Amino acid sequence: MPEMMENRTFDEIRVGDSATLTRTCTMDDVELFGVAIGGLNPTHYSPESAELFTRSGKIKAHSMWGCSLLSALFGNELPGPGTSYRSQDITFTAPIDIGDTVTVTVTVIETLPPHDVVFDCLATKQTGETVYTGRARVAAPTVKSVQPRIQLQEASLHRRHHVFEDIITSCSGLTPVTVAVCHPCDQVSLEGPVEAARLGLIAPILVGPEAKIRQVAAEFSIDIAGLRIVDCAHSHESAEKAVALCRSGEAEALMKGSLHTDEMMHEVASREKGLRTSRRISHVFIMDVPSYPRTLMISDAAINIYPTLEDKVDIVQNAISLAHVLGVDLPKVAILSAVETVYPKITSTIEAAALCKMADRGQITGGLLDGPLAFDNAINVEAAKIKKIVSPVAGRADILIVPDLEAGNMLAKQLSYLADAEAAGIVLGARVPIVLTSRADSAKARLASCAVAVRFAHARRAKNKSIAAE
Repeated sequence: MPEMMENRTFDEIRVGDSATLTRTCTMDDVELFGVAIGGLNPTHYSPESAELFTRSGKIKAHSMWGCSLLSALFGNELPGPGTSYRSQDITFTAPIDIGDTVTVTVTVIETLPPHDVVFDCLATKQTGETVYTGRARVAAPTVKSVQPRIQLQEASLHRRHHVFEDIITSCSGLTPVTVAVCHPCDQVSLEGPVEAARLGLIAPILVGPEAKIRQVAAEFSIDIAGLRIVDCAHSHESAEKAVALCRSGEAEALMKGSLHTDEMMHEVASREKGLRTSRRISHVFIMDVPSYPRTLMISDAAINIYPTLEDKVDIVQNAISLAHVLGVDLPKVAILSAVETVYPKITSTIEAAALCKMADRGQITGGLLDGPLAFDNAINVEAAKIKKIVSPVAGRADILIVPDLEAGNMLAKQLSYLADAEAAGIVLGARVPIVLTSRADSAKARLASCAVAVRFAHARRAKNKSIAAE
């Protein structure tokens, strides 16, 4: 039986009647209140602003958040449903910090026919300190009401586009990584590495026609003073020389400029002069999806068109390695298909099952695999429950392994254009991490791609030192 709400009509209310409400203030409360009223005062959201502008240096709740608890108390309890505000006079004496438990008490001090009631109002913290005092006048209901307590929709906050910010911030304190920037001969491809250098993420080597690079820099006021330029005659030579810098160890990462991806990757994949290793090269999109509570990775959506089962082993392992670098110790890997059951006529379901068994046997390590999973039950817990899928991966995936490039590319673009997501791309499995960018990438996505390469290069440095020490 549902919980009931019963009001107190004007005729039932007596002087001295009182009601109490207790609520602990959380950061979500403050941010939801700010969203509701459009309040942008940074002292309510930013630790730096709070430290600068408040006495205690702590983030405070909006004063009116504490005052709004009166509205809840009047509307829910006394007088209850049917109440409307007349006036309010409040004096604030102490701020509400995040984590404070506030108790609000209202006491009837006067009834004014035909239906107004005057209340004394008091709010205190868990310490006993008074937050505010005052008086409120409301119009009490004249009609008796007993009804089920209303169930409001759950409201939650999603930090918009925080993933890339967190990745970039995680590089603070790391030494810049030398990056060979291949053919940065337009505004977008030159601005990205220059900005990354300004932030101390990378030390770029600009590999391309020097005259063209300087022309672009002058045209768009891009400061390249002090940056090394390796002069090349054309884009093909740019790819050759950029890859050679990485192969020799002079650069620890490679970044695509304004040349076509295929032209650069042809040099990367060369058996004699390229950057191949024993592992298959694959691409990973790091997705910043505002509606998803964790970083989401998609592979492969740019390199392997129709990967075989053997290819997918490396694709999965590359993505797991990246997740480790980004701080996910045991990433949850969902092997996607159109359905979540093994169906012989759908090859991707059979390969998904095989990959999971290979993980069980130690042929793939470092992550939790499950599949086949459809997209909905890979990223949504409720969808997994409806399908009765019991799995630590279902609904909580960190990595999505797609059946082929077409599916991955469409999925990434759907998230970008329909879910307001942003994508940063990186290629793994080569001797160095490779930053792949496109004209559609935002400036932050480009910086995040550089930051991922920096994290990966530093992880490789640490691994090499460990091997050398052994």
